[in-house]
Amino acid sequence: MERLKIGIIGAGRIGSLHAKNIVSEIPEGEVVAISDIFIDAAKKVAGELGIPNVYKDYRYILDDKEIDAVFICTSTDTHAKIIKEASDAKKAIFCEKPIALDLSEIDEALSKVKENGVILQIGFNRRFDPSFSRVREIVKSGAIGTPHVLKITSRDPLPPPIDYVKVSGGIFVDMTIHDFDMARYLMGDEIVEVFAQGEVLIDPKIGEVGDIDTAIVTLKFKSGAMGVIDNSRKAIYGYDQRVEVFGSKGVARAENRKPDEAFYGDDKGFHHSLPLFFFLERYRESYIKEEREFIKSVKEGKTPPVSGEDGKIAVVIAQAATKSLKEKRPVKL
Repeated sequence: MERLKIGIIGAGRIGSLHAKNIVSEIPEGEVVAISDIFIDAAKKVAGELGIPNVYKDYRYILDDKEIDAVFICTSTDTHAKIIKEASDAKKAIFCEKPIALDLSEIDEALSKVKENGVILQIGFNRRFDPSFSRVREIVKSGAIGTPHVLKITSRDPLPPPIDYVKVSGGIFVDMTIHDFDMARYLMGDEIVEVFAQGEVLIDPKIGEVGDIDTAIVTLKFKSGAMGVIDNSRKAIYGYDQRVEVFGSKGVARAENRKPDEAFYGDDKGFHHSLPLFFFLERYRESYIKEEREFIKSVKEGKTPPVSGEDGKIAVVIAQAATKSLKEKRPVKL
């Protein structure tokens, strides 16, 4: 079977993760090039993984006729631009979230993708988590009846650096955007109204740059079902990721992943391991599965499981949540 030739644009944490996964776990794909404006970072990843071509300028990847697909793993402000250029180069595209912070830029990028007839998948990896996808299967099957209430808990173990917070677009675009997509995915329904509340309870510096670090967002779905998302930038016990869908006939729930399932009891109670500490550990399987599904979609010429439209909708919801927080009122979509 012919392998899909892939170029990785961006050799930072997420770009190197995708490169490593494809090289070590997905024989259907072959990483033949990697680029980064910090060329030493690209050289380091290429050296570790045996990637033959290393560039400072990603356009060399787009100009290479042998490359079938690209993974865009650069800063958010470059995503839409590179999507349009990769589309013109007739490359299949995998792009990390969000597509852009400006809706007009997203529309331009999606229009180019449609015009050129290329495949675009957005990196909402949590859809591919085995536990979360199982909850979706249970809900879709009707086993818990009609969904009434959704609960999502998403808390980071540590806040990001302040320099990152300054350019992130805010907690709803940077962090909760995954939860907005997960809400649509788990419920199989569209969000029609959001109401967001938030405070700075962890690090005053986050407030000084105009963001919050703790939030609760309530959702209303088209069906009339309701949802609540709670976010925190610092859970001292680890990476807290839980979901629950309550329905007319039952409930489906996914709990935290731990390094092991052993526990012991003593006179102080029962004790078990803390949740996995970071998203790279917690979602390792989901990253591999989303990469595999993208490659499969390209090779079979089918619609990818997470579309550009899914990417746009998540940004729209995030912007509505931001507006709700500022204006202290529910915002309809």
